[in-house]
Amino acid sequence: MGRSYIVEDDVEEYLSKLCSQPAGPVTGLLIGQSSVQRDFVVMATRTPQNDESAAAGTSEYKEWVSEHARQVSRMLPGGLSVLGVFIVSESDAKDTLTTLRQLVFSVENLISSEQLWMPAEDDVTDCVTLHINPKTRKTVCRTFDVKDPKSVAKPADWKYQSGVCSSWATVSCWLSIDLLVPLPDNTTCTSNMDDCLKEELKVWAQQIERGVCVIDGKKLPEDSEIKTGQKKNVRQTYTAQLLIAPEVQTVTDVVQRCGGCVSVRGAIHSRAFLHSNKPKAKLAEKLLKRDIISTVATRVQMLLEEPSTQNEQNKGRKQTEQFCLPRRVFCPVKGTGSLSVCDYQFSDEGLSEMTDRFKEMLDMDAAEDDLDATQEMIAEAIESETTAEASTEKVEPLDPWRNNYVGVAMATVVALLASAASMLYLSDV
Repeated sequence: MGRSYIVEDDVEEYLSKLCSQPAGPVTGLLIGQSSVQRDFVVMATRTPQNDESAAAGTSEYKEWVSEHARQVSRMLPGGLSVLGVFIVSESDAKDTLTTLRQLVFSVENLISSEQLWMPAEDDVTDCVTLHINPKTRKTVCRTFDVKDPKSVAKPADWKYQSGVCSSWATVSCWLSIDLLVPLPDNTTCTSNMDDCLKEELKVWAQQIERGVCVIDGKKLPEDSEIKTGQKKNVRQTYTAQLLIAPEVQTVTDVVQRCGGCVSVRGAIHSRAFLHSNKPKAKLAEKLLKRDIISTVATRVQMLLEEPSTQNEQNKGRKQTEQFCLPRRVFCPVKGTGSLSVCDYQFSDEGLSEMTDRFKEMLDMDAAEDDLDATQEMIAEAIESETTAEASTEKVEPLDPWRNNYVGVAMATVVALLASAASMLYLSDV
């Protein structure tokens, strides 16, 4: 028997609108939550049109859809993920099967390449593909096991249902971060820096996964329900704390030759959503920890990506640099009750730019008043006394985000998330 997908009615309405448009084939993503028994689909979003009009099935087409999926995945809090892909096409479902299979594997490979947590035994590895004929409105739903390269299509059950998003539990927390990453001597090689950051983030991620999660002040047994004693059909919100034991350091851990370091400090806001079907404490803890890991890694990765085209005109500078990392801003998904998506706002961006991204990436019509920008504050570059003493040469203020990373002879990098704000410092050792 194949998997069952319980789909929010709003998704049916959205897909019907796509079928009514005169445009050609439309490809998009399906978003929701997987569980061992069944999956819940709460959103669908079309992939933006490629200016180069890459034909379906080409490598450019797969890269375009996969990159869209990667960007969308970064905008999903804990508990929500890209479950698969859909295509609206007059072609026969059998003719699109190969294309859908290639897309779902390409999407999963790119998204999983950014995930730093360890896979769990109960993780669902099946991804869904959906073909919709815009004339007959016939839908064909299949799944593929994306961890098996030889996987063949399996039929799945696709059912629309009202109220799928009406009563999800929300678990949130604020977490202080203090992470130190040594950098290699050859700091002008960005690939070396990227590798060092990713490896150390993996080590930090393991520390997060070993942490003890306390929900509403209690350490619940793994198999206990987090809704014990609460009324049904009432919005459930919980506050969690993550208790992390400090790592035991040895001489070999702290003494090494390096060209500098990256330090990430401060506080972040994290949240995870759980479907109301008797959510367990174990699942709440897993999803919340993964969101913590994801939101920190995403911000660091975004910093590395943004100035990647800068030339090495600043090579040889030895000083402390400061960079503002983005803050996390949430936006409720209309018609879904407590569910929300998120984006990251840089210090030189306004809320209007975020609403534009929600429209482009998730096809959401969000107003600035809909955005929740209260969970994290915007970082401010503050020069410390230590920084001032380290350099007697006056340095012109840097742009808070753009074009200041690649080419700088880094010795020390410090990224601050203080009071849920984010900053990055570069300085000599």
